[in-house]
Amino acid sequence: MNDTCELAQIYFIPSCACWVHTCVMEGCPFVSLFSVALLCSVVNSLKTPEHALHRCPEPNEVVFVIQSQKNKYHAEQAEKKRQELFHQAVSLKKESTVVCLHELTDYDGNWSILPALPHLSVLCGNRCSWFFFMEEVTMVKIQTLLRVLSRFDAEKEWFLGSPLYDDESSIIHHYAFSDDPSSFQYPDFGAGWALSKALLQRLAKQVNDNPPKSDFTIDLKHEIALYIWGQGSGPALSPVPEFCVKPHSTADMEKCATTITTHLPDCGDPVRTEDVFVAVKTCEKFHTERRHCGKTFAILERFLSGAVSPSDWLLIVDDDTLISLPRLKKLLSCYDPREPVSLGERYGYGLIQNGYSYITGGGGMVFSRAAVGRLLSSGCRCYSDDAPDDMVLGMCMNTLGLPVTHSPLFHQARPDDYPKAYLARQPQISFHKHWNVNPGEMYRQWLLDPVDQRETVTETATETRYDKEEL
Repeated sequence: MNDTCELAQIYFIPSCACWVHTCVMEGCPFVSLFSVALLCSVVNSLKTPEHALHRCPEPNEVVFVIQSQKNKYHAEQAEKKRQELFHQAVSLKKESTVVCLHELTDYDGNWSILPALPHLSVLCGNRCSWFFFMEEVTMVKIQTLLRVLSRFDAEKEWFLGSPLYDDESSIIHHYAFSDDPSSFQYPDFGAGWALSKALLQRLAKQVNDNPPKSDFTIDLKHEIALYIWGQGSGPALSPVPEFCVKPHSTADMEKCATTITTHLPDCGDPVRTEDVFVAVKTCEKFHTERRHCGKTFAILERFLSGAVSPSDWLLIVDDDTLISLPRLKKLLSCYDPREPVSLGERYGYGLIQNGYSYITGGGGMVFSRAAVGRLLSSGCRCYSDDAPDDMVLGMCMNTLGLPVTHSPLFHQARPDDYPKAYLARQPQISFHKHWNVNPGEMYRQWLLDPVDQRETVTETATETRYDKEEL
């Protein structure tokens, strides 16, 4: 049977070789070369040239790029994912190339993808056909993925993924496509996404000469799609139904090349309530005197002082942040407070030009006790009380060489500013802003667990207000 696949590949029907290989490997009844050739000629006659079946890529022609992070827990998860992929390739008697983004170079900004493209383009020379990007929660069936990729010509520019779109114009996307928000599609990173060799090589050359116009990286998946599309000069996202956002445990996942696990893992018992110190930045009236940075550094100093009970974790939120403490405590059980951990929704500034990453404040900023100690002992301070505290902290973390750890469960904006399908597939931890919404209803819909777990916070909003003289 292996000879049949090989002969079909070489002499008769290169455009259907992937189908034949799959048939042989997955146990189809015997099919003669003549009948396979006849079937393939019919199939390809019904397809447009760009969607005709192409040669099935080998595993070593696909570069798997894990969008990994430097934090110890996430680095371990990425390594497990790499070993899973290696094991699948070995079972197919092939090799595979797997790259963890946090190991690609020393630059911490590679998570924003574009700075990494020139390095990825030289990894495997002319041997590579596809670059498949995935998160640590993405489960991949290599053989099914290869069959999917055979539908597309890697010598042409292809941008493949599971599509998301905005239900309404969104502040996090700068109200792009406000006339028809659903008209622009961008990839759900959890399901995985792919770039053909031709497209990645062009982008790798383009990124230095024509970088993104905005200095800020806010919603990477949307911004990557915008940059690739290039106002119509590049390809739009091509939806791939086999890139699935279904949980890996669902029964109807047979046709999926990818599935996902959860971003809210089970790492054991949640941390204790008394191990999380909650500080709320607020002001006396109407937010007329914000002084975000001055307040934040006063909180950091108070956290380490003897004025409050020692805690492993510090959570800093705005007074219009909604947060699920039970879910946060479950997530924190995956991290070691003895390490300098900075956790939340990660943004970036100037990442093409060696910028820095930071945890955006509105969704909640979480710091381990070790991280707070490193920040304050370094001499990091506000350049003014009104400075953007989250960006100042990001600059300090970057100077110290401390990683910023991203969780997609924290949100700088309201639920209405994100695709509902994206939010609904897993529990969320936080949202921000109360305008045009009922915050109580928003909490009950998105953040309240079935069992009402009442939390006693360590510090109230009143206790974390500081007069000007105290800053």
